[in-house]
Amino acid sequence: MRTLYLDLGMGIAGDMFSAALFDLLRGDQKREFLKKINCLGLDDVQVRAETVSSSGINGVRMHVLVHGEEEISRDLHDRQETGRREERQTEPEGHQPGDKDHLAECSHGDPCSLGLAHSSCAQDHGHAHHGMKEIRHIVAGFDVSAEVKGNILSIYHEIAKAESTVHGMSVEEIHFHEVGSLDAIVDVTSACLLVEMLAVDRIAASPVRVGYGYVRAAHGLLPVPAPATALLLRGLPVYAGHIEGELCTPTGAAIIRHFVRDFGTMPAMRLSEIGYGIGGKKFTSLNAVRAFLGETDQSGDHICELTCNLDDMTPERLGFAVDRLYAAGAAEVYTVPAAMKKSRPGSVLVVLCQEGQRQALVKGIFKYTTTLGIRESIRRRYILDRRIETVDTDQGTIRKKIASGYGVSRAKYEYDDLARIAREKSCSIEEVIAGIKE
Repeated sequence: MRTLYLDLGMGIAGDMFSAALFDLLRGDQKREFLKKINCLGLDDVQVRAETVSSSGINGVRMHVLVHGEEEISRDLHDRQETGRREERQTEPEGHQPGDKDHLAECSHGDPCSLGLAHSSCAQDHGHAHHGMKEIRHIVAGFDVSAEVKGNILSIYHEIAKAESTVHGMSVEEIHFHEVGSLDAIVDVTSACLLVEMLAVDRIAASPVRVGYGYVRAAHGLLPVPAPATALLLRGLPVYAGHIEGELCTPTGAAIIRHFVRDFGTMPAMRLSEIGYGIGGKKFTSLNAVRAFLGETDQSGDHICELTCNLDDMTPERLGFAVDRLYAAGAAEVYTVPAAMKKSRPGSVLVVLCQEGQRQALVKGIFKYTTTLGIRESIRRRYILDRRIETVDTDQGTIRKKIASGYGVSRAKYEYDDLARIAREKSCSIEEVIAGIKE
């Protein structure tokens, strides 16, 4: 199974995710990506990839220039770093020495830079803020596959849901600030395009370091992680760490929420490529997302099983415990009816998790249940290859879960998307499914 594993020990941002995946591509693929991303049709927006050195490690920085300028967001801790940049080691990808006007024609005939910082516009440098309606209109004009378009809109829909919850507004009323600017749209599009180009079967990641402190945003000073970012990280394993600053951005959180299905330690894999996506901020540790590409054993893997017996909890308290254990990173939680001592009715609580989440879930079981002891076993399991595709239907964008292997193949639509459409149309989920036309 072709697997991508992300080391998020220094957090995640949209440009760092894209840079790490770009670093995994072959030379011809890198040129192909830069040509595609620079031919999206966004006026006066240019993307270039630069090989830089940070903490003595070579990696890639992605630069998005709008009207010839690059917008860089900084939190309070990082303001003193203004003007500090990584030492350049090579020319940008696609650039030949002495070739300062290296242009290519895109499919619609407009000149597009192959990764060079080039702009012929001297207009206002301010970035417009867009809502979901504008985002959909912009993405509709991109010359990319339907799957890439669907992934872009799904990521923005997740961001819009988080923002709508934070600000008490409907999704359609939300107007993005930082994540609605043109450079953020390019970051999300780059991420989706690179995932398609790498053609991976599975994406896994480490727990996410989010940092601490405050960040300056459009609405003033916000605690780290910012409120919308925190909502996007619900259910995912996160920690603050000892570095002050915003290590996880809303765009980065939305990208991993959409693409990453497994969190924990790196699985056993035969490595083929390693990529480094270097961030723009300077910290005491290497500020990078590391991406590992390789093959994992398709025949099966291992999962940790934690069990305990419960005979003195009400159904309501047990239900609450199940919800909290899912939030702590459990892959599966279920109960089995059982007869306990003195013929008391009870339940066996079973929690399945990756080994990296074991300690957090052991603490969670003790915290949210009345058990005095937990049994642990490592189980070998056989699993189907799983992936999620986003499809455009007459009822809107819907994610589809596809599983295959061992001679079988099956697919079903994502429940959350079906439920959202059912609520919007005031109908049943069965009626939504019956009416879907891809």
